[in-house]
Amino acid sequence: MKLSLKDPILITVVVALLTLVGNFVGYKIDPITAFPGMLILFLIVIVGLWITKVMPGNLPAVVYVSLLGIVLTMPWFPLGEKVAELTSQVNFLALTTPILGFAGISLGKNLDSFKQNGLKIFVVAIFVFIGTYIGSAIIAQVVLKLTGQI
Repeated sequence: MKLSLKDPILITVVVALLTLVGNFVGYKIDPITAFPGMLILFLIVIVGLWITKVMPGNLPAVVYVSLLGIVLTMPWFPLGEKVAELTSQVNFLALTTPILGFAGISLGKNLDSFKQNGLKIFVVAIFVFIGTYIGSAIIAQVVLKLTGQI
């Protein structure tokens, strides 16, 4: 099923609203205070989705959304400091909660496909988790050594 641009926008609105609620409940950040930052993040996602539709090639939307977010918060960008300040009011973990919920629902929709690959997916997941953990530990060790923290 091919999604129209309207579907991701609706999903993004729901995620934004749930994020504001999670930000308030979990981190005691007033939704009114977090709203400008959430609006900026929402617009970054929408523009990233639009760029994905108009650009040639098959790069995923996350590439454009990430690049846009990085550029908008660079120190040389005229509003970079303000964008970073406003978006810092939205806690990252408050953002991940609704996104992981949607991922779980999506996985539940494809349960038959998941059952067919069951053990293979489990083994790959274990290796990914272990590799990510060890990779993160190595990077942290190197950075901490280079900065003189340890």
